[in-house]
Amino acid sequence: MKLATAAEMREIDRRATEEYGIAGEVLMENAGCAAACAARRLRREAGARGEIVVLCGPGNNGGDGLVIARRLHELGLPARALLLAPGDKLRGDAALNYHRARRCGVPLVETPSPEALRRAVAHAGLVVDALLGTGLNGPVRGEIAEAMAAVSEASTPHRRDAGATQRGGPLVLAVDIPSGINSETGAVMGAAIRADLTVAFGLPKVGMYCYPGRAYCGEIQVAAISFPPALLEGPATELITPARAAAALPRRGPEMHKGVAGRLLIIAGSRGMTGAAALAANAAVRAGAGLVYLAIPESLNAILEAKCTEPITLPQPETANGGLALAAAEELLERAAECQAVVLGPGLGRAVETAALARRLVAELPGPLVVDADALNALTGQAELLAARRAPTVITPHPGELSRLRGEPLEGLQADRVATARRTAAELGCVTLFKGAGTVCADPDGRALVNATGNDGLASGGTGDVLSGMLGAFLAAGSAPLEAAAAAVYYHGRAADLYAQAHAARSLAAGDLLDYLPLALAEAGAP
Repeated sequence: MKLATAAEMREIDRRATEEYGIAGEVLMENAGCAAACAARRLRREAGARGEIVVLCGPGNNGGDGLVIARRLHELGLPARALLLAPGDKLRGDAALNYHRARRCGVPLVETPSPEALRRAVAHAGLVVDALLGTGLNGPVRGEIAEAMAAVSEASTPHRRDAGATQRGGPLVLAVDIPSGINSETGAVMGAAIRADLTVAFGLPKVGMYCYPGRAYCGEIQVAAISFPPALLEGPATELITPARAAAALPRRGPEMHKGVAGRLLIIAGSRGMTGAAALAANAAVRAGAGLVYLAIPESLNAILEAKCTEPITLPQPETANGGLALAAAEELLERAAECQAVVLGPGLGRAVETAALARRLVAELPGPLVVDADALNALTGQAELLAARRAPTVITPHPGELSRLRGEPLEGLQADRVATARRTAAELGCVTLFKGAGTVCADPDGRALVNATGNDGLASGGTGDVLSGMLGAFLAAGSAPLEAAAAAVYYHGRAADLYAQAHAARSLAAGDLLDYLPLALAEAGAP
């Protein structure tokens, strides 16, 4: 499913009108009708009583709200519109729908006092947020901010979607995007409304799947409002859906055997970090790799043979402090030439000699490569080694690792995660899997995929090692780098979600993902 920015939606609007002859008035009517139907369903399913209060801003989002109020009024529901602007200040299609609502007898109050607005919201059964749309690019102020505060005081979402807590008060439906959320980054622009349901028109917006914005949307419903389907294919950002994840993996036939299912080399582990190596290797097996070779410091071989039954361990020369030594390079390069992909980094440690080994391998490994964890740390100040690679490469940084790799402050990188992933992929010439809430996968061509699976149970040591093992397995099976990254983050998160359905999410340990990954793959119809 495509995700749009505000600029992309404006272009879709323009082309729909100019090239296809679909008037803005038609689009607004369809949008309002779809949102009114959603409001009616939400109210009925929740058993809500009381008035439906539609908060309308001064722009086109407010025009959508006026259509919603009229449609609900036509259905005989107790709907009232509160317009936070004089009606004669409205323009275009919003003005047209203001006059229609008046003529149809919709209860409508213009520029209500703060006290009247607070009373209406506090006693409502459902509040429709049609205050601000996707064009917001500065902090919310004035009457709009006061209206948003009134909604926030009266209600927090009734559902637990996206981490929301449960409490009383009116239900909240957001029109296109919750007011106060930046549609491109998900940032809260000073304040924002938390919704139980957000009805997005045409396409969901990028910021609805980026945190903190995702936590304000509740359930997300996408409404078709007569945009030609060809126009909706343009945006370069995409949500990873179950179908998208399944399609990313090569199909397996009955003639498949271990030699062609993908041979993967994992270079990992150091003294005290055997768990990272084991988790990555065992995850690769669960993700379908035909043969997994695990190269580790020789003194760790016995413990890792106990931890890993299916992977083949390859003990290597080690440093005095139990990390991989530079002397391992030649054998690792030879073994890598026999494999379809390599994972470098889980639990590797930060010893000087081991970091030197990691840099040499990044420079010389000939095939598809996943650079993870301490291998990324070894590249601090030397990211040009990634840019110089000619073979497909995927990096998997969490925010701290990316901050060190790029030499940039963490806050700036997190402010627009999609843009950060795109910029890193373009500059380094490799697929960037930017981990975090709403993991983003981007490639050098500018495509970006946003993941919506997963929960706070993944805030546990070792879950990233599982992800790297899965990613390596999918690469070894023949998936393209961006496709492998998309499948890995989707199924990794989905395994965590399945665990959370049976247990408290906070109790999740990285090893639990190995038990739930097969269920996630089967559920989504993975080949």
